[in-house]
Amino acid sequence: MQKGPEVSSANGNSRYKWNVLAIAALTHTFAVAMPRICIPVLFQEISSDLGLSLVERGWIWGIVALGGILTVLPGGLLGDRFGVKRVLVVACFLGGIAGALRGTSDDFVTLAATMFLFGVIQSVIPVNVHKSASTWFSGRRLGTANGVLSMGMGLGFTIGAILSSVVLSPLLSGWRNVLYFYGGVSVIISFLWLLTREKPASGGPQARNENLVPFRQALSRVARNKRVWLLGTILLCQVGAIQGMVGYLPDYLKESSGWPNVQADGTLAAFNLTSTIFTIPMAFLSDRLRSRAALLIPAMLVTAIGIGLLSVAGGATVWVLMALIGIFRDGFMAVFITQIMETKGVGVVYAGTAVGLAFTIERVGVFISPPIGNSFASINSGLPFVFWAILAAAGLFVFCFMKWRERTEKRM
Repeated sequence: MQKGPEVSSANGNSRYKWNVLAIAALTHTFAVAMPRICIPVLFQEISSDLGLSLVERGWIWGIVALGGILTVLPGGLLGDRFGVKRVLVVACFLGGIAGALRGTSDDFVTLAATMFLFGVIQSVIPVNVHKSASTWFSGRRLGTANGVLSMGMGLGFTIGAILSSVVLSPLLSGWRNVLYFYGGVSVIISFLWLLTREKPASGGPQARNENLVPFRQALSRVARNKRVWLLGTILLCQVGAIQGMVGYLPDYLKESSGWPNVQADGTLAAFNLTSTIFTIPMAFLSDRLRSRAALLIPAMLVTAIGIGLLSVAGGATVWVLMALIGIFRDGFMAVFITQIMETKGVGVVYAGTAVGLAFTIERVGVFISPPIGNSFASINSGLPFVFWAILAAAGLFVFCFMKWRERTEKRM
């Protein structure tokens, strides 16, 4: 008996969506994570060349997020309006060019300017990568799909932290050529997106449900959703704390504790490796639990405590704490992004705009957290970790308060 057209297209979608998911995960690895994480591990080399102070490094590390504040929400709107394929082709190509331009910097001002430009363009990529998951996956598989994408990000952070300073910089004759190299890889990723399909073939559930909506309609619908604003505030605290810690830790270990470069950079590798390993299990488990909060609350609690303990930890304890914090980092993001997409009134149609709004709020924390935290180092080198721990704890408080309000409203 011959299969009907809807059955054939469904089978084709089932196979093809995994190809799209693989390209999306590679985008996170090579066009987002590795070009970003290379900066903190190269900071010592860059600072020696350009004469940067510790606070200036904090501004450099945070200014990428400032660029993202301007473009994450518009990037989500563009994905909802024109489709993720077109947006990702352009964003990966221009992001590669902007990333390479960082290598032309010759002082703090030019490095800050090129990092800002890099953030403006590159910040469009993650929101549309996750939008692609909601386009091709739904229901119980959406969390797992977002887990694969977050695992791609974690893999890029792991490899980038290991290779950028210790391997690629000597091999390519300096930090500038490392940035040129990553820029070229991002351009290659843009051509991979050019070869993909925009959305599932006719007959798939996402093909029927995804409509390209006008900017005003998407923005109006999402901006009035209070829950999206609260979720964005939680991301501001959680990701801001981790961003500050990641940018400061290698220099803290090298300069305050006298660790060799390989060991100091290795703590970030341990952090990102455990994050990568546990992303899929966390996302898979979240798809089978009735409440995603059952995973998110422990993740935020461990993060706050772990970052705080780094202020007094030394030796092997640093490795243990970084591994514990890393267990929940990318898994948290996968589950949290899925929760944003599952918020009432969002769904696949407004997923790009909703995630874009939440990421815009998050970028505020990512921008201000590193320089503020680094400034406390003039008082005590461990004090920045205390500040970031308090910031992470604030996110946990907002999340628990939000859940309490939701349960109270259901009883009324």
